[in-house]
Amino acid sequence: MTAPAEIEIGLNAAIVAINARTPRLLVVGEDGNALDALPFGPFDPNRHRTMEMSLRHTVEAQTALELGYIEQLYTFGDRGRHKMPGDQGPHVVSVGYLALTRLDTDRDARLELSGARWRDWYGYLPWEDWRRGRPALLDSLILPALTEWADEASASSRRSRLKLAFGLDDFPFDEEHVLERYELLYEAGLVEEAAQDGRVERCRTTVTLGRPMRHDHRRITATALARLRSKIKYRPVIFELMPPEFTLTELQGTVEAIAGHPVHKQNFRRLVDGAELVEPTGSTQAATGGRPAALFRFRRQVLEERPAPGLKVGGRTSG
Repeated sequence: MTAPAEIEIGLNAAIVAINARTPRLLVVGEDGNALDALPFGPFDPNRHRTMEMSLRHTVEAQTALELGYIEQLYTFGDRGRHKMPGDQGPHVVSVGYLALTRLDTDRDARLELSGARWRDWYGYLPWEDWRRGRPALLDSLILPALTEWADEASASSRRSRLKLAFGLDDFPFDEEHVLERYELLYEAGLVEEAAQDGRVERCRTTVTLGRPMRHDHRRITATALARLRSKIKYRPVIFELMPPEFTLTELQGTVEAIAGHPVHKQNFRRLVDGAELVEPTGSTQAATGGRPAALFRFRRQVLEERPAPGLKVGGRTSG
């Protein structure tokens, strides 16, 4: 009779901030490994009463960052998720979290001393950034390779999943299907992690599709992006990424950075006004080559006025 596997519970955090209208992901190194990793550590119930308390302690110890807003994402426990050279010990079941924060010059200097660093979120998932138009690598590489992979199977499930995930034919493109798109690329052997995990002998493309990460941390990253894109539509979490005072242009840039596509300026202003999510501070911000822009702040009373105060920004209609 096979002995039961030894299990360890780990905690991972996808920590997001905005800098110059670019979504940033906080990553750490591990034992000289060249691959980026999300901040992580084991859950020790002898030291911490809850997993959230343990995660906060781990992140602060690894990065010198005190977390504010966090929420649990999903449990990642697939066999082989830690299959890399030199990995020994128990099977790690990881509980993933999404955390939102703001960049701070003094704090981030301490953060860099810890070995942590901010990287462009879309460096890991470049096919998700449509702010400057449809990503060229979709038509030049991703869709042809996925179509070839789908046609290798006699069943039509692969083709159906491909259409749904990437918005092909008459299917609409849904920006929230981030995880589905990454999982197709993984299953088709088009991302480095598939070779790292032993799913394929080697990656099926010679072009690197985004920056690979350690273990299944890119899958956790995709899950976090999908959750955040969904969440901003019905909860005011976008303001966790904003400074206390901001212009409407800065707010729109942050929404576009997360949604991954441009938003019509006038429609966005009407949406913000109608949702009553912000209020003017009475101050202005000097603008280069134009009139000063009015400054706003999050109107916190909205949390007591209705259950789902968010920014229901429209997505792309097709892939």
